[in-house]
Amino acid sequence: SDCMLSEYYHRPDATEKAFAEGWYLTGDYGYTVGEQVFVAGRKKEIIIVGGKNVYPMDLEELAMQVPGVHAGRVVAFGLFNESTGTEEVVLVAEVDTADAQEREHIADAIRQTVTTGSAVALRYVHLVEKKWLIKTSSGKNARLANKEKFMREMGLQ
Repeated sequence: SDCMLSEYYHRPDATEKAFAEGWYLTGDYGYTVGEQVFVAGRKKEIIIVGGKNVYPMDLEELAMQVPGVHAGRVVAFGLFNESTGTEEVVLVAEVDTADAQEREHIADAIRQTVTTGSAVALRYVHLVEKKWLIKTSSGKNARLANKEKFMREMGLQ
């Protein structure tokens, strides 16, 4: 379209990676139904568990159903485990309570809800205080930045 960029300014390397045969490679996965296009997720954010593609948004939506979890303040991502050869699923959620027993109850409810709704087991459920999660400038959860923050805090880097 007329609104589409044709190249990155003074970045021929980035331009070469971003385009193939005239198409801009967004990294988004999607599908069409009739004339409508639906974006299912970003390729680099998909979690692969035992050969199965898992969309983080699906797990996040399930976790947000649990009372005590802040809507829109949940992020899921995968961590590759070399010994098992697959990714383990991490879910980070913001909650109000600092009470350890309440947090344990919320974490158990998240595990139950996500596993029942998706058949995906969570390796880590990390409950954090409000405003822990990093958001993009457009207000979306920055999954990769939050993954890096989690790994730093857990000493996994």
